[in-house]
Amino acid sequence: MPDDQTPTSGPARLAEAHPETDKDLAAAAARRDHKRRLRLRLFAGLGVLVVIVGLGWAAWWLLVGSHYVSTDDAYVGAEVAQITPRVSGTVQDVYVSDTQHVKAGQVLVKLDPSDARLALQQAEAQYGQAVRQVRQLFATNTSSSAQVSAREADLARARAQLTAAQADLQKAKVDLDRRQRLAASGAVSGEELTTARTAYATAQAAVTADQAALRQAEANLEAAKGQLAAQTALTSGSTVETNPQVAAAKAAVDSARLDLQRTVIAAPIEGIVARRQIQVGERVQVGAPMMDVVPIGQAYVDANFKEVQLRKVRVGQPAEAEADLYGHGVKYHGVVEGIGGGTGSAFSVIPAQNATGNWIKVVQRLPVRIRLDPRELQQHPLRVGLSMKVTVDVSHKGR
Repeated sequence: MPDDQTPTSGPARLAEAHPETDKDLAAAAARRDHKRRLRLRLFAGLGVLVVIVGLGWAAWWLLVGSHYVSTDDAYVGAEVAQITPRVSGTVQDVYVSDTQHVKAGQVLVKLDPSDARLALQQAEAQYGQAVRQVRQLFATNTSSSAQVSAREADLARARAQLTAAQADLQKAKVDLDRRQRLAASGAVSGEELTTARTAYATAQAAVTADQAALRQAEANLEAAKGQLAAQTALTSGSTVETNPQVAAAKAAVDSARLDLQRTVIAAPIEGIVARRQIQVGERVQVGAPMMDVVPIGQAYVDANFKEVQLRKVRVGQPAEAEADLYGHGVKYHGVVEGIGGGTGSAFSVIPAQNATGNWIKVVQRLPVRIRLDPRELQQHPLRVGLSMKVTVDVSHKGR
């Protein structure tokens, strides 16, 4: 080694050998600092975004979301009309089938009317017989009234005869007393006295007979009056048509005629035929289900809201519904018609036994009836049982 050169240490020799190392380290440190600042800005931006979203959601909840409650646990329902016969009989004709649209008053089923027609003819015959019997009662009243008049005349005649007989008896007694007084002096013969006595006895017998006749006339009059009262009681205060016997027969005719009319079964409402269960020739009994008529134009929605959603729900509040059948493009508008009287579990066949040691709290749901706009139902008909989504505006007070 030359004398004029100084020995160089290891790092110095390394720096001299790699002059770019310090610059690279500085650049790496700068990049790390830049990335750190970038992450801070990103986190700050994300935090600001979260705050904005939170504030936006809070504003939406306060201004909009808190004013509505919604559920997709909702289904279409209707007051289904069950068609049942009101008279028994054999099915003669069935004019409709399942899914067929029928109008109110349209004939659905016809039963064999033979038995009902015979029952009507029998009832009409009994009615005619009842009318004739009552007319006979009225005629008998006239006859009984005449009998009473005749018995009154007999009584008057008996009284007159008794009065005459009593007068004859009095005269005979006077004659007998006079002759008895004269007989002592010999002024009257014995034969004449006997004749007077006979006349007196005859007059007494006549009085006794007339008294008996009077009592019989009185009894006959009472019997006639009793018969008249009995006849009058059957017709008093009525005419032939209003007499109870005739009215009962007339009611039987009306009942038989109604049974004949009921052999023709018509639709009580407009709707769709469902669950047809009868065939021609089948014997049906009163009340046996034959089919249903579903009034799709009067459909409603039963929305099952959670109990925590019902704090502000009131009858009369507006509601909006969507059907899965038509999608989001079709909106139904309606109002809350009523709130159920109990949960489904409370009215189930086997109710929940909550008074046990294995109790788990389950949020209950309560059905809310939504009445839909009939015009919208006419444009987009619904069927019973379809799924719906319902939203109720609880900002309204309802009623």
